[in-house]
Amino acid sequence: INDTKLALEGLLKPDIVEDSVGFAEVRQIFKIPKIGLIAGCMVKEGKVIRNSKLRVRRQNEVIYEGKLTSLKRFKDDVGEVNNGYECGIGIEGFYDYLENDIIEVYELKEVKRKLQ
Repeated sequence: INDTKLALEGLLKPDIVEDSVGFAEVRQIFKIPKIGLIAGCMVKEGKVIRNSKLRVRRQNEVIYEGKLTSLKRFKDDVGEVNNGYECGIGIEGFYDYLENDIIEVYELKEVKRKLQ
């Protein structure tokens, strides 16, 4: 019975679960020649990771969902920035930053489904 149950669980598609990675608050907007606008941010919670999915929230309303394409710290490209540090964030196709916007970074994980 257990072998059959395991075989059936293997046929089930995994559930996609959203896992919050971190939050950053926009402090200042910078105009960079040939690139566009970059958000100068402070990481408030967790960490910010390059090439991850994100949401931009303004007054608790989601105004944009996309991908984090550029992450810099003191003019250096970095892979991630931890809680309490400042960074520059570039978002693919989004340039309408305002101060106090919240950038929520998340990742999607697959969770194996189980039979009851």
